[in-house]
Amino acid sequence: MRDGFRAWCEGPVRRRDPVRAERLLAAHTLARADAAGRAPLDFALLAAWQCEVLGEAHAPFRTNDAYAKAGRERYGLTSRIQADFAACLREATDPDVPLAARAARAYLDVAFFHPLADGNARAALLTLVHVLAREDIVLPEVGPLQTTRYADDRAGAADLATLVGVLNRRRC
Repeated sequence: MRDGFRAWCEGPVRRRDPVRAERLLAAHTLARADAAGRAPLDFALLAAWQCEVLGEAHAPFRTNDAYAKAGRERYGLTSRIQADFAACLREATDPDVPLAARAARAYLDVAFFHPLADGNARAALLTLVHVLAREDIVLPEVGPLQTTRYADDRAGAADLATLVGVLNRRRC
């Protein structure tokens, strides 16, 4: 089966930045291996992938407010942010929630908690890949997932879950 993440890295990402493509592919390999090993989805796992993505030795949880979309979105820092984020990530394995919804939710949680100083969109996509890979699912396309998402868009979140299910081409 075609691995849409790998194809995306080998195509448009590599054409734009070969180093970025190699780092994303290395992180993708880690995320899939962690899924195969049933590693629990937590910040430490994301941080390890992010070290590959950024080519850095450490990827700590952010320590101040974060901004995205050219400063149009602000992600505040609260005293409970790490605990709240951890609780959300644990929900990614809830068997009572359909797989497409769990994968979409985990993706959005990473995007909207914005736990890392840099590369949160890439971390969100790797998280989605990991959640699906735990169930032996590989998306044949990821290009349609590469769109702007807003934290207060409930309909957009539901559309993302539907899109993941459609891309999967089987019932999640």
